Amino acid sequence: MEFPHKAIGIILIFFFFWLLSGCATPPRNPGNICEIFDEKDDWYDDTMDSYEKWGVPVPVQMAIIHQESRFQSDAQPPRKRFLWIIPTFRPSSAYGYPQALDSTWAQYIKETGNSGADRDDFEDATDFVGWYATVSHKKLRIPKADAYSQYLAYHEGQSGYRRQSYKKKRWLMKIARKVKNRAKAYRKQLARCQDRMERSWW
Repeated sequence: MEFPHKAIGIILIFFFFWLLSGCATPPRNPGNICEIFDEKDDWYDDTMDSYEKWGVPVPVQMAIIHQESRFQSDAQPPRKRFLWIIPTFRPSSAYGYPQALDSTWAQYIKETGNSGADRDDFEDATDFVGWYATVSHKKLRIPKADAYSQYLAYHEGQSGYRRQSYKKKRWLMKIARKVKNRAKAYRKQLARCQDRMERSWW
């Protein structure tokens, strides 16, 4: 008679972990910000909290995270391959939704006091993007709504942006234009559903 109880317990454990893994899956339609927020209940709240704290528009936050990780919580750079077959080391320590490096994440925690922050937590990721864009605004005078320049500084670092290292990387400027266009599309989409999101938020 004990076996059914053990079986039920095992099933419940698997179900619990299945729910947790489901929460971390990327949104089904990452190209539509309204559908993202409808699917991910807390993400609108998280991005709005970051906006109210740092002043970085929600579409800019989301466009940067989309480019960096496609909203995958455990995203990492692919490993280098030896002889095109054997996987070796990763090219950087970038991790999580914001693809933040270990050193940059440590700086964020030190300056904000958010000691429990994790890169695979979406709320912390949006706060990080808001913080980083604010630092770029202060150091480089990049408008917080300028998705193109903000992304270049995000990718190259503030020192690299100041040196204009991106000008030698046409591929990067092309990606930055994609981020700019995605932020613009997100902004238009959000205008159509934000009233509904606000009612739900309050």
